[in-house]
Amino acid sequence: MSIHAEHPFERPPAERDQVRRLRGRLPAPVTLWTAQRAGERAGLTVSSMLVADGEPGQVLALLDPDSDLADLLADGGPLTVSLLTWRHRLLAEQFAGQAPAPGGPFVQAHWTDTAWGPVLADAAGWVGARLVESEPQPAGWSRLIAAVVEHVELTDEADPALMHRRGRYHQA
Repeated sequence: MSIHAEHPFERPPAERDQVRRLRGRLPAPVTLWTAQRAGERAGLTVSSMLVADGEPGQVLALLDPDSDLADLLADGGPLTVSLLTWRHRLLAEQFAGQAPAPGGPFVQAHWTDTAWGPVLADAAGWVGARLVESEPQPAGWSRLIAAVVEHVELTDEADPALMHRRGRYHQA
C-alpha cells in the first residue's frame, strides 16, 4: 500500500465540470439549515447561500432536492439557519452525510427548540425564517430556497467562521 498526495479517483482537470470548479474557488460560509414538522427533524449543511438585505430581509440557498430537508420543506413553513464555526467542522460533515453520525446527526450536538425549528445551541448566530414559496425553483441540479427573515440572533465573533473552499474547511 502506498499513500498518495492526490485523490486516486479524481478526474483529470480537463474532464472536470468547470462550473463546479469555479464555485469551489469561491470561499463560502458554512451554515446548517434545519426544520421540524410534527416531531420530525431534518437538517443539511449549506454553503451555497446568501443573505439579501431589505424589507424584509431574506436568506436564499441551493439545496439538494433529494435531501431530507428538501422533503420536509416541501410543505412550506419555518426553518432555521445556524452559523457554524471552526469547532463545528465534524458536525458539518455529519449533516452533509460525509462523516458517520451514530444515532443520527441531531444527537451529535445540543439544540435549542425555537418557533422556527431546532437551533444549534452553540452556534455563532442564527436566523429564524419562513419560506417565501413552498415550491422551490430549480437552479442547476439544486433547488433554490428563498425564506423571509423573521428573527436574527448573533453572538460575539470570538470564534472564526467556518468557510468552505475547494472541498476543504478553512477558518475565516
